Amino acid sequence: MSLLTLAFTVIPNAPLTLGNRRFDQDWQRYIGSLGLALLTLGLVGLRPAYPHPAYPHPPAPIPSPALSLALGQLTQGPIAPTPIAQLTVAQTPLTPSPIAQTPIAQLTVAQNPGTAAQDWLDRGVQQVTQGQLEPAIAAFQQAIALDPSLTPAHYNLGLAYRQTGQLQNAINSFYQATLTDPEFALAFSNLGAALLEGGNLEQAAYFLQQAIGLEANLGLAHYNLGLVQQQQGQWAGSVRSLQQATRLSPQAPEPFYQLGLSYQQQNQLTPAQRAFQQAIALNPNYAEALYSLGAIYYQQQNLPAALDAFLRSAKANPSYAHAYYGGGLVFMVQGQYSDAATLFQYARDLYQQQGNTGWATQAAQQLQQARQSPNPR
Repeated sequence: MSLLTLAFTVIPNAPLTLGNRRFDQDWQRYIGSLGLALLTLGLVGLRPAYPHPAYPHPPAPIPSPALSLALGQLTQGPIAPTPIAQLTVAQTPLTPSPIAQTPIAQLTVAQNPGTAAQDWLDRGVQQVTQGQLEPAIAAFQQAIALDPSLTPAHYNLGLAYRQTGQLQNAINSFYQATLTDPEFALAFSNLGAALLEGGNLEQAAYFLQQAIGLEANLGLAHYNLGLVQQQQGQWAGSVRSLQQATRLSPQAPEPFYQLGLSYQQQNQLTPAQRAFQQAIALNPNYAEALYSLGAIYYQQQNLPAALDAFLRSAKANPSYAHAYYGGGLVFMVQGQYSDAATLFQYARDLYQQQGNTGWATQAAQQLQQARQSPNPR
Protein backbone atom coordinates (compact mmCIF):
# COMPACT_ATOMS: atom_id res chain seq x y z
CA MET A 1 0.00 0.00 0.00
CA SER A 2 1.32 3.43 -0.88
CA LEU A 3 1.49 6.23 1.64
CA LEU A 4 -0.87 9.11 1.16
CA THR A 5 0.40 12.30 2.72
CA LEU A 6 -2.54 14.48 3.65
CA ALA A 7 -2.40 18.20 4.39
CA PHE A 8 -4.94 20.96 4.74
CA THR A 9 -4.86 23.69 2.12
CA VAL A 10 -5.24 27.35 3.09
CA ILE A 11 -7.79 29.14 0.94
CA PRO A 12 -8.78 32.63 2.12
CA ASN A 13 -12.37 33.00 3.25
CA ALA A 14 -13.18 29.38 2.46
CA PRO A 15 -14.08 26.41 4.65
CA LEU A 16 -11.48 23.93 5.79
CA THR A 17 -10.08 22.01 2.85
CA LEU A 18 -7.89 19.03 2.31
CA GLY A 19 -5.35 18.34 -0.41
CA ASN A 20 -3.32 15.30 -1.40
CA ARG A 21 0.39 15.90 -1.95
CA ARG A 22 0.67 12.75 -4.01
CA PHE A 23 -1.24 14.45 -6.81
CA ASP A 24 0.70 16.40 -9.40
CA GLN A 25 0.55 20.17 -9.58
CA ASP A 26 -2.36 20.28 -12.04
CA TRP A 27 -4.48 18.15 -9.73
CA GLN A 28 -3.49 20.33 -6.77
CA ARG A 29 -4.53 23.42 -8.71
CA TYR A 30 -7.79 21.71 -9.58
CA ILE A 31 -8.57 21.08 -5.93
CA GLY A 32 -7.30 24.49 -4.89
CA SER A 33 -9.43 26.27 -7.46
CA LEU A 34 -12.52 24.66 -6.01
CA GLY A 35 -11.52 25.39 -2.47
CA LEU A 36 -13.43 22.26 -1.52
CA ALA A 37 -12.18 18.75 -0.99
CA LEU A 38 -12.16 16.07 1.62
CA LEU A 39 -9.89 13.09 1.11
CA THR A 40 -10.77 10.02 3.10
CA LEU A 41 -9.45 6.50 2.84
CA GLY A 42 -11.30 3.30 1.99
CA LEU A 43 -10.88 0.07 0.09
CA VAL A 44 -12.76 -1.40 -2.84
CA GLY A 45 -12.70 -5.17 -3.24
CA LEU A 46 -12.71 -6.32 -6.84
CA ARG A 47 -12.18 -9.58 -8.65
CA PRO A 48 -11.81 -9.60 -12.45
CA ALA A 49 -12.83 -12.59 -14.54
CA TYR A 50 -10.16 -14.74 -16.22
CA PRO A 51 -11.59 -16.76 -19.11
CA HIS A 52 -8.51 -18.87 -19.91
CA PRO A 53 -8.81 -22.05 -17.81
CA ALA A 54 -5.45 -23.29 -19.02
CA TYR A 55 -3.75 -20.54 -17.04
CA PRO A 56 -3.74 -20.40 -13.25
CA HIS A 57 -5.66 -17.32 -12.21
CA PRO A 58 -3.71 -14.36 -10.86
CA PRO A 59 -5.20 -12.99 -7.67
CA ALA A 60 -7.58 -10.09 -7.91
CA PRO A 61 -5.69 -6.83 -7.58
CA ILE A 62 -5.36 -5.34 -4.13
CA PRO A 63 -6.78 -1.90 -4.85
CA SER A 64 -4.89 1.18 -3.87
CA PRO A 65 -6.43 3.13 -1.02
CA ALA A 66 -9.44 4.66 -2.67
CA LEU A 67 -9.64 8.41 -2.32
CA SER A 68 -13.16 9.19 -1.18
CA LEU A 69 -13.58 12.72 -2.47
CA ALA A 70 -16.95 14.40 -2.17
CA LEU A 71 -18.30 17.78 -3.20
CA GLY A 72 -21.85 19.05 -3.57
CA GLN A 73 -24.93 20.05 -1.66
CA LEU A 74 -28.30 18.54 -0.88
CA THR A 75 -31.59 19.52 -2.49
CA GLN A 76 -35.06 18.32 -1.71
CA GLY A 77 -35.65 15.16 -3.70
CA PRO A 78 -37.99 12.20 -3.61
CA ILE A 79 -36.01 10.72 -0.72
CA ALA A 80 -36.12 12.73 2.47
CA PRO A 81 -32.81 13.24 4.30
CA THR A 82 -32.28 10.47 6.80
CA PRO A 83 -32.62 11.46 10.47
CA ILE A 84 -29.25 11.98 12.04
CA ALA A 85 -29.57 8.98 14.32
CA GLN A 86 -29.80 6.75 11.26
CA LEU A 87 -26.78 8.17 9.45
CA THR A 88 -24.45 5.53 10.73
CA VAL A 89 -21.36 3.60 9.90
CA ALA A 90 -22.21 0.21 8.46
CA GLN A 91 -22.08 -2.68 10.89
CA THR A 92 -19.45 -4.37 8.75
CA PRO A 93 -16.92 -1.62 8.07
CA LEU A 94 -14.45 -1.58 5.23
CA THR A 95 -11.25 -3.54 5.64
CA PRO A 96 -8.87 -1.40 7.68
CA SER A 97 -6.04 0.15 5.73
CA PRO A 98 -2.49 0.11 7.09
CA ILE A 99 -1.86 3.54 5.62
CA ALA A 100 -0.62 6.13 8.07
CA GLN A 101 -2.11 9.59 8.12
CA THR A 102 -0.07 12.69 8.77
CA PRO A 103 -1.33 15.33 11.18
CA ILE A 104 -3.26 18.27 9.88
CA ALA A 105 -0.85 20.90 8.62
CA GLN A 106 -2.94 23.91 7.64
CA LEU A 107 -6.56 24.89 7.68
CA THR A 108 -8.77 27.89 7.36
CA VAL A 109 -12.39 28.84 7.81
CA ALA A 110 -14.34 31.91 6.91
CA GLN A 111 -13.33 34.23 9.73
CA ASN A 112 -15.85 36.80 10.93
CA PRO A 113 -14.67 37.91 14.39
CA GLY A 114 -17.02 39.70 16.68
CA THR A 115 -18.84 37.10 18.74
CA ALA A 116 -17.77 34.75 21.48
CA ALA A 117 -18.75 31.77 19.37
CA GLN A 118 -16.59 32.98 16.52
CA ASP A 119 -13.72 33.54 18.92
CA TRP A 120 -13.96 29.88 19.97
CA LEU A 121 -14.11 28.94 16.32
CA ASP A 122 -10.92 30.89 15.62
CA ARG A 123 -9.26 29.28 18.62
CA GLY A 124 -10.15 25.82 17.31
CA VAL A 125 -8.70 26.69 13.94
CA GLN A 126 -5.42 27.73 15.50
CA GLN A 127 -5.27 24.59 17.62
CA VAL A 128 -5.79 22.35 14.62
CA THR A 129 -3.04 24.28 12.84
CA GLN A 130 -0.77 23.38 15.75
CA GLY A 131 -1.80 19.72 15.64
CA GLN A 132 -3.80 19.98 18.88
CA LEU A 133 -6.87 18.11 17.73
CA GLU A 134 -8.52 17.30 21.05
CA PRO A 135 -8.40 20.93 22.28
CA ALA A 136 -9.67 21.98 18.85
CA ILE A 137 -12.63 19.62 19.16
CA ALA A 138 -13.44 21.13 22.55
CA ALA A 139 -13.19 24.65 21.09
CA PHE A 140 -15.51 23.86 18.21
CA GLN A 141 -17.96 22.27 20.63
CA GLN A 142 -17.90 25.43 22.76
CA ALA A 143 -18.53 27.56 19.69
CA ILE A 144 -21.55 25.40 18.84
CA ALA A 145 -22.85 25.61 22.41
CA LEU A 146 -22.77 29.42 22.16
CA ASP A 147 -24.17 29.56 18.61
CA PRO A 148 -25.75 26.32 17.35
CA SER A 149 -26.25 27.92 13.92
CA LEU A 150 -22.51 28.49 13.35
CA THR A 151 -22.04 26.23 10.33
CA PRO A 152 -18.21 26.42 10.10
CA ALA A 153 -17.96 25.12 13.67
CA HIS A 154 -20.08 22.06 12.86
CA TYR A 155 -18.13 21.48 9.66
CA ASN A 156 -14.67 21.89 11.19
CA LEU A 157 -15.71 19.72 14.10
CA GLY A 158 -16.60 17.03 11.56
CA LEU A 159 -13.17 17.26 9.96
CA ALA A 160 -11.42 17.15 13.33
CA TYR A 161 -13.45 14.11 14.31
CA ARG A 162 -12.55 12.47 11.01
CA GLN A 163 -8.88 13.20 11.53
CA THR A 164 -8.98 11.54 14.95
CA GLY A 165 -10.80 8.47 13.59
CA GLN A 166 -14.19 9.27 15.13
CA LEU A 167 -16.14 8.56 11.99
CA GLN A 168 -19.65 8.41 13.47
CA ASN A 169 -19.15 11.76 15.20
CA ALA A 170 -17.83 13.19 11.95
CA ILE A 171 -20.98 12.03 10.15
CA ASN A 172 -23.16 13.64 12.80
CA SER A 173 -21.27 16.94 12.61
CA PHE A 174 -21.38 17.12 8.83
CA TYR A 175 -25.08 16.40 8.98
CA GLN A 176 -25.61 19.23 11.46
CA ALA A 177 -23.73 21.54 9.10
CA THR A 178 -26.19 20.66 6.35
CA LEU A 179 -29.06 21.59 8.66
CA THR A 180 -27.61 24.96 9.62
CA ASP A 181 -26.73 25.86 6.03
CA PRO A 182 -28.65 23.94 3.35
CA GLU A 183 -26.54 25.68 0.68
CA PHE A 184 -23.17 24.58 2.11
CA ALA A 185 -21.91 22.23 -0.60
CA LEU A 186 -18.93 20.83 1.29
CA ALA A 187 -21.00 19.69 4.23
CA PHE A 188 -23.21 17.52 2.02
CA SER A 189 -20.25 16.26 0.03
CA ASN A 190 -18.22 15.34 3.07
CA LEU A 191 -21.21 13.67 4.63
CA GLY A 192 -21.38 11.45 1.55
CA ALA A 193 -17.65 10.78 1.75
CA ALA A 194 -17.83 9.82 5.41
CA LEU A 195 -20.77 7.52 4.77
CA LEU A 196 -18.84 5.90 1.94
CA GLU A 197 -15.86 5.36 4.20
CA GLY A 198 -18.12 3.83 6.82
CA GLY A 199 -19.62 1.42 4.32
CA ASN A 200 -23.09 3.00 4.33
CA LEU A 201 -23.33 2.85 0.56
CA GLU A 202 -26.99 3.65 -0.04
CA GLN A 203 -26.88 6.90 1.87
CA ALA A 204 -23.48 7.81 0.44
CA ALA A 205 -24.83 7.38 -3.08
CA TYR A 206 -27.83 9.54 -2.28
CA PHE A 207 -25.77 12.52 -1.11
CA LEU A 208 -23.28 12.19 -3.95
CA GLN A 209 -26.05 12.05 -6.55
CA GLN A 210 -27.54 15.19 -5.06
CA ALA A 211 -24.15 16.86 -5.37
CA ILE A 212 -23.85 15.93 -9.02
CA GLY A 213 -27.40 17.10 -9.68
CA LEU A 214 -26.45 20.53 -8.38
CA GLU A 215 -23.02 20.76 -10.00
CA ALA A 216 -22.41 18.44 -12.91
CA ASN A 217 -18.72 19.34 -13.16
CA LEU A 218 -17.71 18.15 -9.70
CA GLY A 219 -15.19 15.52 -10.72
CA LEU A 220 -14.61 14.45 -7.14
CA ALA A 221 -18.29 13.69 -6.62
CA HIS A 222 -18.36 11.59 -9.80
CA TYR A 223 -15.28 9.73 -8.59
CA ASN A 224 -16.79 8.98 -5.20
CA LEU A 225 -20.03 7.85 -6.76
CA GLY A 226 -18.04 5.50 -8.97
CA LEU A 227 -16.45 3.97 -5.87
CA VAL A 228 -19.87 3.47 -4.29
CA GLN A 229 -21.18 1.83 -7.45
CA GLN A 230 -18.18 -0.52 -7.57
CA GLN A 231 -18.95 -1.73 -4.08
CA GLN A 232 -22.60 -2.16 -5.02
CA GLY A 233 -21.65 -4.23 -8.07
CA GLN A 234 -23.10 -1.63 -10.43
CA TRP A 235 -20.24 -1.90 -12.90
CA ALA A 236 -21.82 -0.09 -15.85
CA GLY A 237 -22.80 2.78 -13.58
CA SER A 238 -19.34 2.93 -12.08
CA VAL A 239 -17.83 3.13 -15.56
CA ARG A 240 -20.03 6.11 -16.40
CA SER A 241 -19.20 7.89 -13.16
CA LEU A 242 -15.48 7.24 -13.42
CA GLN A 243 -15.37 8.23 -17.08
CA GLN A 244 -16.81 11.56 -16.07
CA ALA A 245 -14.26 11.84 -13.26
CA THR A 246 -11.40 11.25 -15.68
CA ARG A 247 -12.75 13.93 -18.03
CA LEU A 248 -13.06 16.45 -15.23
CA SER A 249 -9.81 15.48 -13.48
CA PRO A 250 -7.50 14.37 -16.31
CA GLN A 251 -4.28 14.73 -14.30
CA ALA A 252 -5.32 12.44 -11.43
CA PRO A 253 -4.24 8.79 -11.85
CA GLU A 254 -6.69 7.28 -9.37
CA PRO A 255 -9.87 7.75 -11.45
CA PHE A 256 -8.20 6.06 -14.43
CA TYR A 257 -7.10 3.12 -12.26
CA GLN A 258 -10.55 2.64 -10.76
CA LEU A 259 -12.09 2.96 -14.23
CA GLY A 260 -9.79 0.19 -15.42
CA LEU A 261 -10.91 -2.05 -12.57
CA SER A 262 -14.56 -1.48 -13.47
CA TYR A 263 -13.89 -2.36 -17.10
CA GLN A 264 -11.83 -5.38 -16.05
CA GLN A 265 -14.63 -6.63 -13.86
CA GLN A 266 -16.84 -6.73 -16.95
CA ASN A 267 -14.10 -8.45 -18.96
CA GLN A 268 -13.74 -5.41 -21.22
CA LEU A 269 -10.01 -5.81 -21.54
CA THR A 270 -9.20 -3.26 -24.22
CA PRO A 271 -10.66 -0.22 -22.44
CA ALA A 272 -9.34 -1.56 -19.12
CA GLN A 273 -5.85 -1.75 -20.60
CA ARG A 274 -6.08 1.83 -21.87
CA ALA A 275 -7.27 3.08 -18.48
CA PHE A 276 -4.44 1.35 -16.61
CA GLN A 277 -1.90 2.67 -19.10
CA GLN A 278 -3.20 6.20 -18.58
CA ALA A 279 -2.94 5.81 -14.80
CA ILE A 280 0.66 4.60 -15.20
CA ALA A 281 1.47 7.48 -17.56
CA LEU A 282 0.38 9.87 -14.81
CA ASN A 283 2.14 7.91 -12.06
CA PRO A 284 4.83 5.54 -13.37
CA ASN A 285 5.20 3.98 -9.89
CA TYR A 286 1.53 3.09 -9.50
CA ALA A 287 2.07 -0.49 -8.31
CA GLU A 288 -1.58 -1.53 -8.39
CA ALA A 289 -2.11 -0.21 -11.90
CA LEU A 290 1.07 -1.94 -13.11
CA TYR A 291 -0.11 -5.20 -11.57
CA SER A 292 -3.57 -4.89 -13.11
CA LEU A 293 -2.05 -4.17 -16.52
CA GLY A 294 0.13 -7.27 -16.09
CA ALA A 295 -2.95 -9.34 -15.30
CA ILE A 296 -4.52 -8.24 -18.58
CA TYR A 297 -1.39 -9.11 -20.56
CA TYR A 298 -1.29 -12.49 -18.80
CA GLN A 299 -4.91 -13.05 -19.71
CA GLN A 300 -4.07 -12.23 -23.32
CA GLN A 301 -1.13 -14.67 -23.15
CA ASN A 302 1.34 -11.84 -23.78
CA LEU A 303 3.79 -13.28 -21.28
CA PRO A 304 6.80 -10.97 -21.81
CA ALA A 305 4.63 -7.87 -21.35
CA ALA A 306 2.91 -9.45 -18.34
CA LEU A 307 6.22 -10.29 -16.68
CA ASP A 308 7.56 -6.80 -17.29
CA ALA A 309 4.46 -5.23 -15.72
CA PHE A 310 4.53 -7.55 -12.70
CA LEU A 311 8.21 -6.89 -12.04
CA ARG A 312 7.74 -3.14 -12.42
CA SER A 313 4.91 -3.39 -9.92
CA ALA A 314 7.15 -5.20 -7.45
CA LYS A 315 9.88 -2.61 -7.96
CA ALA A 316 7.40 0.22 -7.36
CA ASN A 317 6.18 -1.43 -4.15
CA PRO A 318 8.45 -4.20 -2.83
CA SER A 319 5.76 -5.19 -0.30
CA TYR A 320 3.12 -5.84 -2.95
CA ALA A 321 2.79 -9.62 -2.74
CA HIS A 322 0.47 -10.00 -5.74
CA ALA A 323 3.17 -8.63 -8.06
CA TYR A 324 5.54 -11.47 -7.11
CA TYR A 325 2.75 -14.02 -7.38
CA GLY A 326 1.85 -12.81 -10.87
CA GLY A 327 5.47 -12.95 -11.96
CA GLY A 328 5.73 -16.48 -10.61
CA LEU A 329 2.75 -17.56 -12.71
CA VAL A 330 4.42 -16.22 -15.85
CA PHE A 331 7.64 -18.10 -15.10
CA MET A 332 5.64 -21.28 -14.52
CA VAL A 333 4.00 -21.02 -17.95
CA GLN A 334 7.42 -20.35 -19.47
CA GLY A 335 8.89 -23.39 -17.72
CA GLN A 336 11.35 -21.33 -15.69
CA TYR A 337 10.56 -23.14 -12.48
CA SER A 338 13.51 -21.97 -10.41
CA ASP A 339 12.64 -18.33 -11.03
CA ALA A 340 8.98 -19.09 -10.37
CA ALA A 341 9.86 -20.69 -7.05
CA THR A 342 11.83 -17.62 -6.02
CA LEU A 343 8.92 -15.30 -6.69
CA PHE A 344 6.34 -17.58 -5.11
CA GLN A 345 8.47 -17.74 -1.99
CA TYR A 346 8.63 -13.94 -1.84
CA ALA A 347 4.86 -13.80 -2.31
CA ARG A 348 4.19 -16.43 0.33
CA ASP A 349 6.36 -14.70 2.91
CA LEU A 350 4.75 -11.32 2.25
CA TYR A 351 1.24 -12.77 2.43
CA GLN A 352 2.12 -14.35 5.77
CA GLN A 353 3.57 -11.11 7.12
CA GLN A 354 0.46 -9.23 6.02
CA GLY A 355 -1.92 -11.78 7.54
CA ASN A 356 -3.37 -12.87 4.20
CA THR A 357 -3.55 -16.56 4.99
CA GLY A 358 -5.65 -17.53 1.99
CA TRP A 359 -3.19 -16.24 -0.55
CA ALA A 360 -0.26 -17.42 1.55
CA THR A 361 -1.63 -20.94 1.13
CA GLN A 362 -2.08 -20.43 -2.61
CA ALA A 363 1.48 -19.17 -2.97
CA ALA A 364 2.81 -22.08 -0.91
CA GLN A 365 1.02 -24.54 -3.20
CA GLN A 366 2.46 -22.87 -6.29
CA LEU A 367 5.90 -22.87 -4.66
CA GLN A 368 5.67 -26.61 -4.03
CA GLN A 369 4.58 -27.23 -7.60
CA ALA A 370 7.46 -25.15 -8.97
CA ARG A 371 9.99 -27.03 -6.86
CA GLN A 372 8.61 -30.39 -7.99
CA SER A 373 8.41 -29.51 -11.69
CA PRO A 374 10.83 -31.50 -13.87
CA ASN A 375 13.40 -30.21 -16.29
CA PRO A 376 13.75 -26.67 -14.98
CA ARG A 377 15.14 -24.23 -17.47
